[in-house]
Amino acid sequence: QVQLVESGGGLVQPGGSVRLSCEASGRTLSNYAMGWFRQAPGKEREFVAAISRSGGARPYGDSVKGRFTISRDNAKNTVYLQMNSLKPEDTAVYYCAADENRSWGGVPGRGSFEYDYWGQGTQVTVSS
Repeated sequence: QVQLVESGGGLVQPGGSVRLSCEASGRTLSNYAMGWFRQAPGKEREFVAAISRSGGARPYGDSVKGRFTISRDNAKNTVYLQMNSLKPEDTAVYYCAADENRSWGGVPGRGSFEYDYWGQGTQVTVSS
């Protein structure tokens, strides 16, 4: 049982950057592979990025590859999503999620059903 709280969202100009944070409490973050998903109105929840427990495997969704970077700091119980070169199409609610069923070096999945715990989400709006 882990609680996840996202922060850092807001209004950003196209081409700008923002860093989202997801802080875990109740359990040690190193026990979980972590993922970021996003959902825009009227659309399916979309895989954005994930990171293995060790930090060595970091798959990305095709639409964000090369622009977004996921990282983790287990000592701070926090996962980050650095978002650069933002586009209006990136506008969505961003959620972090935890997967308790991965090995230390296991590659996290891209399906939302594979994750066990979710944060409340933080809104990111990209607009001029």
